[in-house]
Amino acid sequence: MTGNNPEFTISRTFAAPRQRLFDAWSKPEIMAKWWGPKGLTVKSYTLDLRPGGIYHYCLQAPDGSDMWGKFVYREIVPPSRLVFVNCFSDEKGGITRHPWSPNWPLKTLSTITFSEHEGGTKVTIQWTPLNATELELKTFEEGKVGMQQGWTGTLDQLADYLKNA
Repeated sequence: MTGNNPEFTISRTFAAPRQRLFDAWSKPEIMAKWWGPKGLTVKSYTLDLRPGGIYHYCLQAPDGSDMWGKFVYREIVPPSRLVFVNCFSDEKGGITRHPWSPNWPLKTLSTITFSEHEGGTKVTIQWTPLNATELELKTFEEGKVGMQQGWTGTLDQLADYLKNA
């Protein structure tokens, strides 16, 4: 927990070197092969990997609907750390509400760390709401089971990519 903010953390160890994992999170052509919840595919993206730069992407659902999101990078320390503000967005990059949870925090701070662990790389994802209202903090706290499921699926896709690439 950071102050009064709830925090969500999930980790997974992969049988791959740190640089390969860092690349999977920082090169858009690689992210397009695994990023997002299971069942969604990266349809469009742009990436400017620098502090203040943006990763703006569109995920497409099997029914053809689109969901936009963006990262605004705060810190980039290859190959050990990425810090960015994460939010849902529209096609033009404006911040929008979560499409299925109107009380979800508008912004979350994401910290991704890559550490050597038992011959592989441990990836740890930490999520903390930014400037959230009490209702948004409560919604975030109550959403941890869903976050666990969603991130597990996303990390499964990353594992599949690493195995098959």
